[in-house]
Parts: sequence; C-alpha cells; structure tokens
Amino acid sequence: MMDLIPQFVIDLWSSLPPTIQYLTIVTWKILFVMIGVILVVAFSTYFERKVIGSMQSRVGPNRVGPLGLGQPFADVIKLLCKEVIIPAQSNRFLFIIAPLLSLTPALAAWAVIPMNATFVIADINAGLLYVLALTSVGVYGVILAGWATNSKYAFLGAMRSAAQIVAYEIAMGFALVGVLMAGGSLNIGDIIEAQSGGFSNWFLVPLFPLFLVYWISGVAETNRAPFDVAEGESEIVAGYHVEYSGVAFAIFFLAEYANMVLISALTAIFFFGGWASPFEGWTFLGEDALLRQGSFVWLFAKICFFMYTFFWLRATFPRYRYDQIMRLGWKVFIPVTIIWIAVESVMAWMQVGPSSGLAG
Repeated sequence: MMDLIPQFVIDLWSSLPPTIQYLTIVTWKILFVMIGVILVVAFSTYFERKVIGSMQSRVGPNRVGPLGLGQPFADVIKLLCKEVIIPAQSNRFLFIIAPLLSLTPALAAWAVIPMNATFVIADINAGLLYVLALTSVGVYGVILAGWATNSKYAFLGAMRSAAQIVAYEIAMGFALVGVLMAGGSLNIGDIIEAQSGGFSNWFLVPLFPLFLVYWISGVAETNRAPFDVAEGESEIVAGYHVEYSGVAFAIFFLAEYANMVLISALTAIFFFGGWASPFEGWTFLGEDALLRQGSFVWLFAKICFFMYTFFWLRATFPRYRYDQIMRLGWKVFIPVTIIWIAVESVMAWMQVGPSSGLAG
C-alpha cells in the first residue's frame, strides 16, 4: 500500500508536527464515519418503503432512478426547496436549535464505536458512559421543539415523548449495567473483545433478557412504531414537530433514522459481538479462513439485520396505547433488568458465565 504513495507525499507527511498528523487522521476518520452514517440514513428511508411495500404486497419506490434508488435524493431536494416557516409567537432561537439537539447526539456517539479491531475515532475508557450520556441528550431536542413552537399540540407530543424516553432510558441504563458486569470494562472495544470466540461467547446467550429489554427500549427511544405515540397523527396531529417544515423537519426526520442506526449498532456491539465473526470458534474452517476473521462487514450485516427488524415491527404491529407503553417501561422492563442484574451477581459469585471474573 505504501508503495503506491509518491515519495514526496511521504516526506511531506513525515515533516508535519505530530499534533497536525493526529488532527489530520482524526478529521479523515470523522469524515469517513459521518459520510457513511448519512448515506446509510438516506437509503434506510428507501429500504423501509421497499420492505414494508413487499410485506403489504405493494411495489414501493420505483420511479426515481433505477429501481427507485434516487428516491432518497429526490426527498432531500424536495425538503430543501420548501420554505421554513417559524411561528410568530414561538421562541425563534430554541425553535431553530431543537432539531440540531436531536441529530447531533446521534452522530456524536459514533466517535467511540469501533468499526473493527483498529478503526475507532476515540478509544476512550469511559466509552459506555459516553454513549449512555449522548443517547439521553436527544430528549432535550424533543422537549424544546414542543415548547418553543408555542403550540398545545406540539407541547402535548413533547411531554408524551419525554415521559416515554425517560421510562425506557432507565431500563436501557440498567441493561447496560449487565453488559458492564459481563464485559468487565467501560471501554467498548474491550466489551467486544470479551465476546471473542464465536457465537457461543456473545453476551446474547447469558444476557438474553437484557438484550430483549435493551432492543425493545431502543425502539421506544426512537419513537418508532409501535411506540410512536409522540407522533400520534390520529391524536395530536404529528406531535412535537407539527409546526416544522422544510429543512427543519428534515433534520428531525434524519435524527429519527440516525438514532435507529445507532441503536442497531449498539445492540450488535453489546450483545452480538460487534465486528466479531460468529464463526470465530470454528477451528475446522482453517486458521486463516475468511469467515473466521472479524471485520466491519460483520458489524454492518448485524446493523442491517436490526434495521430490518425496525421496518418489520412498523409493518406488523399497530400503535400501542400510551398507558400500555408506560406500564411496559416502568412495571415490566425495569424490574426485569434489576432481577437479571441480581442473577448476574450470583453467577459472578459462583464463577459462572462471563461475569465470573468480577468475583476475583
């Protein structure tokens, strides 16, 4: 690879101060990750309509470009051309900043997510806490959007969404405590390494109840069907973003899909080994078998699976009543996580399972 780079480029790079080299590398990593995430978000809207159309015996997008692949770009152009109308009695500053507060945390969280064994923007020891903190910040964008518009419908949607997010955020936090106990570290790379060895070593097996809680809570966190009561069109006219249009609405739209991709990636990392191969422990395949090698391809495949599940749920289940959603979060998920953390503590004391190292 180095032979393809001209010598003067190598000499120029070597002459740069270490700080400039570091900042250049980090900048290119950020650009690579952000462009990738934004493209995945854009085409997720296309594949969602295709998947749901297939399940409901419809065609889906098929006019803009070959196989309708230009539809996401057509949607972007349409939204960019629409006028952004700011209500006269709204708080202009908060009205504008609210969509950004929803999208920015979903993108910033990728800073600590390892794509493979070597590629990560920031390999910090408290990566788990960083992710938990950023996923909690998104609720501020929702609350501010509902309050700043000075609309009762928007405010009602914001309050419903805030209560829902808080309920399921607690359950997700407790589920991550179980992951922390099993992995023995707050570093996300170390958590993935703790699951090395193939499918049987993934945390999905010993932490299956926590996986269900985390995944379903993630669906509720993103306000996706069947938990989309914050946008209940039949009840509160699209909820907290009812007054938004054009680019401002597009940012909320992008934030929802960016959070879906993030939750899918985190679920794959915490319970499905991240970039690790499920066939890593299959020694009969050979030492250098491609199927046994961990890579970004495995992580991407797992993200695609969970994204498909998001679409599947939307096409299958009707919207739950608000009281059912709150009951599930407070009276079912939180007790389940607490009980399983206690079970995990007993397993650690008995030197059984991935948490056994904690007893020492």
